[in-house]
Amino acid sequence: MIKKVFIVIFIVVFSACENKKTSAENTNGTSEKEAVNTLLDAWHKSASEAAYDSYFKSMAKASVFIGTDASENWTKKDFKTFSKPFFDLGKAWDFKSLERNVYIAADGKTAWFDELLDTWMGVCRGSGVLAKTEEGWKIEHYVLSVTIPNENIDAVIEIKKEKDSVILNKLRKQQ
Repeated sequence: MIKKVFIVIFIVVFSACENKKTSAENTNGTSEKEAVNTLLDAWHKSASEAAYDSYFKSMAKASVFIGTDASENWTKKDFKTFSKPFFDLGKAWDFKSLERNVYIAADGKTAWFDELLDTWMGVCRGSGVLAKTEEGWKIEHYVLSVTIPNENIDAVIEIKKEKDSVILNKLRKQQ
């Protein structure tokens, strides 16, 4: 009888440990990172294949997309309007991740990432935040940046100077 009780206790404790381990893996482990990577890879692929609905389904309802131009701070609705003509042409853009770092919050409900991308603009950087929903991971915020080698920054500053002064003056007046 004592042996049977011991076996039952062992099974219960072992099962509890296994459930806790599985829960931790789902919250902070490789499987969640893989899910985020899968979503982001599919999102980029949807753009390259002009799969408009699939592309925007990966983004949360209240998501934001920040583009490379200072004026490009779009809500999902505005980004859909901007992007539609590109998707209608049969190929929006083709970004391929070269390197990506994914981080999962301790509660398992938020993820953030940074990635280097192979694009028509050369190497760019993407970064963003995702939220875990009932439907899976959704992109809440994405930022696309053109990378600039440090030794070329002075030339880029000079190129941007005129447009930046217009934007700076406009924004300073709003403060």
